[in-house]
Order: sequence, then C-alpha cells, then structure tokens
Amino acid sequence: MVKTALITGGGRGIGRAIALAFAHEGIRIAVAARTADQVNQVAREIGNGAIALLCDVADPKSVTRMFSDLRERLGDADILVNNAGIAESATVVNTTDELWHRHLSINLSGTFYCTRAALPAMLKKRWGRVINVASIAGKTGAPYIAAYSASKHGVMGLTRSIALEVAANGITVNAICPGYVDTEMVSRGVERITTRTGRSAEEALDTLKKMNPQNRLVTSEEVAAVALLLASEEGGAINGQGINVDGGAVL
Repeated sequence: MVKTALITGGGRGIGRAIALAFAHEGIRIAVAARTADQVNQVAREIGNGAIALLCDVADPKSVTRMFSDLRERLGDADILVNNAGIAESATVVNTTDELWHRHLSINLSGTFYCTRAALPAMLKKRWGRVINVASIAGKTGAPYIAAYSASKHGVMGLTRSIALEVAANGITVNAICPGYVDTEMVSRGVERITTRTGRSAEEALDTLKKMNPQNRLVTSEEVAAVALLLASEEGGAINGQGINVDGGAVL
C-alpha cells in the first residue's frame, strides 16, 4: 500500500531533500510551511499528486486545519516528519522573552502539536513513523544558543517518551540530530558571525566546518537518507533514538 508522508518545513533545505527522497521511493508527499511559495514549488517539482499545505506549527488551530486539509486531499499521514524549526543566537542575558518563547513554540510545541494530531490515525492503523529533525544541540550545549539548545533537548525528551508509549502499536518515533548542514539556516548563521566578529564569510564558514571532524558541512541529502531508513519497514526496529549526522562531532 502506498504511504503518505507529511513534512513540515518542507519548502527548502532538509525538508525539501526529505520530500524528494521519499517521493523517489513512491511515497505520496504533502509539504507544509507558513508561506506558500516554496512549498508550492517543491510540490510542483515532485509532481505525482504532491500537495502543499499552509501551517504555522506553533499554532495548534493551524495544525488542526492542516491535518484536516491533508485528510481531505490525500488521507491520513502514515509518516510525519517534524522538520519546521528556527535557530537564532544570543547570549543568555540578551535572550529576550520573545526569542525564548519563539524557539520553544516552534521547535518544541510545534513538534508536539503535529505528533499529537498524527498519532490517532497511526494508532488505528497500527503502523506509523514519526521522524523529528532535532540537532546535535539537543544532546550537548554550546554558547549563544541556549534557547535553541533547550528546545532541541525538549524534542529529544518528547521523542523518547512518545516512542515508548506507542512502541507496541507498530509505530516508531525517532529523531535525527544533524550537525551544521549546508542550508540557508547555516548561511544566516555565517552572516551573524561576520556581523558580530568582523571576520570574512569564508572564515566564518571555515569555523563551522571545523566543528565537524570531517572538516565539512553535512548535506541535506545525507540527512534525508537517514529519514528514509527510519520511514521504511526495514527501519522498524529503530525506536526512540536520536541519530547523529555530524561526521563524529558528538561522540
């Protein structure tokens, strides 16, 4: 039976790469984001009935509408990829209430709202895959990313708890923990480093590359390959895990 996957934050970077990898395996695709342009483009790129959905994952009403729209157009999600997220940096004393709550509401609450909405249908079918795109920052700390790291640590706790709750029902819940990935998010990080330190963009990028023992950025396609395994029947024994894709940065 053909599976249906819903991928939040599916308009670019890791989300787009996962959508393309899944589509290549014959999975029906729904990509979602807060703005239409990029997800519409990805849906057109995939073709084969792929759809674009609008959703602000931080808003539970928006999440409910997204799942209702998905159900009407493609049916229930067999595979949920919680990829929507933000990453901003600031010292703790300069972390505003707004920045703090923005990270928790999008990165953590958004993952919770979407998973809660997807699980009833998975439980009924006794089959499902939930894949949370976390970060190595969900396993270790770093300066200037307290809000981001806290939100991703929360995603890891959520992943492990739900995985145990649904394990006997044919459902797996896992997280992928990338290091620095060659995406627009990292490009914005490079811009912040150059603004604050005066270093060139090349020097700033080299600093991020050196955080990976392989001295490079991870690719979105490498993250997508792990997601494809977790979504497969062959990945059915992997549950409650946070799989690092970081070249060995966190061991």
